[in-house]
Amino acid sequence: MDARRMPPNEVPRARFFAFVLALAVFVGCGAPDEPPGRSVEGPEPAVPVASLASGGALPLPPEPSAASEPEPEGPAPADLEPGQGHELASIAMRNFVYIEPDYQSTRLGYLRAGAIVPRAAEPAGFKRCKGGFYRIHPRGYVCVGTGATLDTKHPIALAAVRGPRRGEPFPYHYVVSRSPPPHLYVHLPTPEEQRTVEGRPLGARGMNAWIVQEIGRTIGDADPISAFLESGRDLPKPAGAEEKVRFHAHRGRAKARSAFGLMASFDWTGRRFGLTTELDLVPIDRTRPAHVSELRGVVFKAPGVPAFVMHQGLRALRADEEGKLRPAEYVPFRSGWVLTGRASSGGAHRAEGKPGEALAAYLETTEGVWLAASSLRIGRLGQDLWGHAKRGKRWIDISIELQMLVAYEGNTPVFATLVSTGKGGLSDPEITGATVQGTFFVQSKHVTATMDGDPASEAAFELHDVPYVQYFHQNYAIHGAYWHDEFGKARSNGCVNVSPADAAWLFEFTDPPVPAAWHGAMTPAGGTLVYVHP
Repeated sequence: MDARRMPPNEVPRARFFAFVLALAVFVGCGAPDEPPGRSVEGPEPAVPVASLASGGALPLPPEPSAASEPEPEGPAPADLEPGQGHELASIAMRNFVYIEPDYQSTRLGYLRAGAIVPRAAEPAGFKRCKGGFYRIHPRGYVCVGTGATLDTKHPIALAAVRGPRRGEPFPYHYVVSRSPPPHLYVHLPTPEEQRTVEGRPLGARGMNAWIVQEIGRTIGDADPISAFLESGRDLPKPAGAEEKVRFHAHRGRAKARSAFGLMASFDWTGRRFGLTTELDLVPIDRTRPAHVSELRGVVFKAPGVPAFVMHQGLRALRADEEGKLRPAEYVPFRSGWVLTGRASSGGAHRAEGKPGEALAAYLETTEGVWLAASSLRIGRLGQDLWGHAKRGKRWIDISIELQMLVAYEGNTPVFATLVSTGKGGLSDPEITGATVQGTFFVQSKHVTATMDGDPASEAAFELHDVPYVQYFHQNYAIHGAYWHDEFGKARSNGCVNVSPADAAWLFEFTDPPVPAAWHGAMTPAGGTLVYVHP
């Protein structure tokens, strides 16, 4: 209720005295009209001027009826909570969600362009937001305006045909530009437009057979052409997406050494076109589709020490009925295993030492197979230095020397995988591409994020939609990599690269959690602990 509003039983008397004062000034004039909207129950009965002039007693205004309905004080509580069937669409690349209906409050996360989420029926406030702040599911407030709309049929919502496939190794299909890089079309171009823009009749000739095979193997079948593209309209640009130049049919070329996540792909004029997350269309035959790494970390089903096969063609041993180790199946390169602690020199399987000792030619795994110790990279279990393990909290241990990551719940390792840390090794990260060492906390998480290098460098790159990014210190992050498959070797510019499948697993393991329809979440207090060391 407005703090300046009088109690209901005082309103008629206040108006009465105001009316008398007005008559003292305007004697002989008719009673002024009631200002619109001032009275909830309609204008009060007019007082005859004659009775005032004759000095008659002024009649008291009637007391409000006990049956009168109270004046409404704003939206009902249920209208300020999501879940009533109302929705809100994001039309910006990053539409932030706030903890309070105020731009100056803490950011909880953000929505990506095209995301549609449940919202409250009524806004919770208009502070610095003309369209109003609406509460969304499962928490937080979004301002309706440049970044969001109540119209779920907005062109950006219709053009963004699909969001990320959360939980899969590749949340989008990925392509890396060839040289020269592809043009960014604003609609499905006619063959004439393709000839004008690209200088050759690619649309008429169609794609080469090997390109068709490559696209089918990595991207799969084409999607049905969306109603928006079929209408011939130009694709809109979400707020926050870069658009430096605009021609009739395209927005210029993509940057050299660039890569894209594709929401969908369409067969058109004998070519395949991909729809990027910034709502551009790229001809896929001007790119190289990325392949998903086969590397998968190991999930612990029993206590032990993680190990990874680092030689090709390794053959496992299994014990026969007499307990002797016999050659068995081949095990994949970089496959992960959990060691029990039992070792053998190759005869009858017996404990002759600990993993890593000279006598231990073969080491037993929790799967019952024995592997040659010389072909394994064996992990080292971390120690609780911060009290996290005692409280049962989750934390992550990353060894630069071993190029290995181990995830823990309390003192118990639950997952391990190979990584690629900075190519600077153990050197100073301030002057090399080394990974920073120390104890940190996850600050923000993004289903995908764009990463680029120094624009002035000859090796500059622009990687769109890097999957499952978790920043833990400044620009250092744990994230998936779709542009290389050399996990187990130092290779990055400082971040901790993991295979896309392992990045998806870690993304769901750590805090802060990212709600299903959101694209990112952040926590100033810090989420899961990350310990990086030699």
